[in-house]
Amino acid sequence: MMSAHTTNAPVLGALRPEGMFTHFMHMFALYRQRRDLARLDDRALRDIGVSRYEAEVESTRPIWDVPHHWMD
Repeated sequence: MMSAHTTNAPVLGALRPEGMFTHFMHMFALYRQRRDLARLDDRALRDIGVSRYEAEVESTRPIWDVPHHWMD
């Protein structure tokens, strides 16, 4: 039986070698941004309009869960 679950995981085999480096750099930047988001205090989160819950959800997403436009 097929699962209805979908993922945003990129298909790395479809990337050209020169695009893979850029892709991994974007993924590393996303990792750092999510890590930094998790470290913000409640005042900083209020300043950017993000709740503690939203920050926790975003910061715990797996590294391969990337925006869809990265896979184009």
